[in-house]
Amino acid sequence: MDAFPYLCPMASFEDFKFNKQILNAIAEAGYETPTEIQQKAITPILAGQDVMGIAQTGTGKTAAFVLPMLMKLKYAQGNDPRALILSPTRELAMQIEENIRLFSTYLDLRTVVLYGGLGPKTQKEQLAAGCDIIVATPGRFLDLYLEGDIHTKSLKFLVMDEADKMMDMGFISKIHRILEIVPRKRQNLLFSATMSELVRKISGDFLAFPTVVEVTEQATPAKTVSQTLYFVPNLKTKLNLLQHLLKDDESFNRLIVFCKTRAVADNVFRFLERKYGEENVRVIHANKGQNTRINSINAFKEGNIRILVATDVAARGLDVSNVSHVFNFDVPIVTEDYVHRIGRTGRAFNNGDAITFCNPAEEYYLKKIEKLIRQSIPVAEVPEDVFVEKTGFEERQEIAREIDAQKRRENPDFKGAFHEKKYAPKPTQKNNKGRKPTSKKTKRR
Repeated sequence: MDAFPYLCPMASFEDFKFNKQILNAIAEAGYETPTEIQQKAITPILAGQDVMGIAQTGTGKTAAFVLPMLMKLKYAQGNDPRALILSPTRELAMQIEENIRLFSTYLDLRTVVLYGGLGPKTQKEQLAAGCDIIVATPGRFLDLYLEGDIHTKSLKFLVMDEADKMMDMGFISKIHRILEIVPRKRQNLLFSATMSELVRKISGDFLAFPTVVEVTEQATPAKTVSQTLYFVPNLKTKLNLLQHLLKDDESFNRLIVFCKTRAVADNVFRFLERKYGEENVRVIHANKGQNTRINSINAFKEGNIRILVATDVAARGLDVSNVSHVFNFDVPIVTEDYVHRIGRTGRAFNNGDAITFCNPAEEYYLKKIEKLIRQSIPVAEVPEDVFVEKTGFEERQEIAREIDAQKRRENPDFKGAFHEKKYAPKPTQKNNKGRKPTSKKTKRR
């Protein structure tokens, strides 16, 4: 008998000995074959082990922890939660809750999702009515716990999803606070696309002798995603190239355009809205209200709009099937975000394309991304019929400043075109007779 049965590939979900209710829900959801992370993670989770899962986004890791958790919880019990799933963003929290509802169709388990950005009254009422599973962002969970709305004594599962993003967003102190208020005897699951030093640190505090399951090399883009890189000199040329590529509306039928700032996202949105009409384009970023963001994401999921423009607020937790293309309109500054952005396409065994536009100031971050993913992104030539705009004075200066800043970051002694001359002490001025000019003294009153 195999000492490590979870290392054996499972050909179907029946091999995991799930009950009939869960198997029926899986079949109705259209899932036939477990993904690699599901094959490797589900059995040790069912066996009660702490698990650390390293898998890029789009590999089915949400189901990898939701399915065995539902199997172990089985049915509604008491008023207090027995499972807590922590998520870095409200979008991902909502996505996880949607997965739980999908797979628990024939179970009577109760789920509550908690996140900030709106008043807590409804969430408090849901908690008071009783729940089995809480999906929450760390801040809102702690707020409601401190107000006495959550009791943690019955918790049996603690799951941390997208742990790397959690650490990037500065949640480490909140995570430690949560670890202090949950029962010591519990099963812990941690999932992450990358393994940074902070993730290693929190995993040491969080997991006890975990089973580590890793489906690919860390931070490796999904094999189903084809990557392309264009070197583009400036913003206007990026817009021209984007418009040129989108002429092929049959291939580019559902796409996400990622931008590094809200201002750029709004500019790209206005450009695309003029070209394709407001009924085909939406934009989401942190300045957009919660309802606006939810409505835009739902419209995109349902296929009512063709293009979603977004900042990295949507790079995680946005699970939309059949996204044909992801555009990195800007190269992400946080290198790990590249993997998460392009993971929005090529999901669930589908193929997808990720296209990146890179100006001279972004080549610095591009090199870091290629080092992280341990591969060079194939370069394509800008098509001849794309008009290459001349870079304006202000943008040219901005690019030069950024390149200087990058060189200074690597070498603090570097003095570039924009070193701080204006702050250097000015030479002493002298008057015609070689004396220092005297300043006028103000009269005292």
